[in-house]
Amino acid sequence: MQAAPVRATPIPSFTDALRAVESLLMSGGQRTARRNAWNSVLEDRRRAKDRVEAQRVLEQAAGRP
Repeated sequence: MQAAPVRATPIPSFTDALRAVESLLMSGGQRTARRNAWNSVLEDRRRAKDRVEAQRVLEQAAGRP
């Protein structure tokens, strides 16, 4: 019985495939703008989470349930 052949290159992930299609369809500047916009969304979400946590801590310190 023979072992299955080992691939020399890994199968690209779905994300890698999407980025490849994106690079074909968009110019470099558009890709950069889109990536920057997404990073801004992630940063806004992080700030909102931090704000909620800070509010919770302040309310507990003030003795409110």
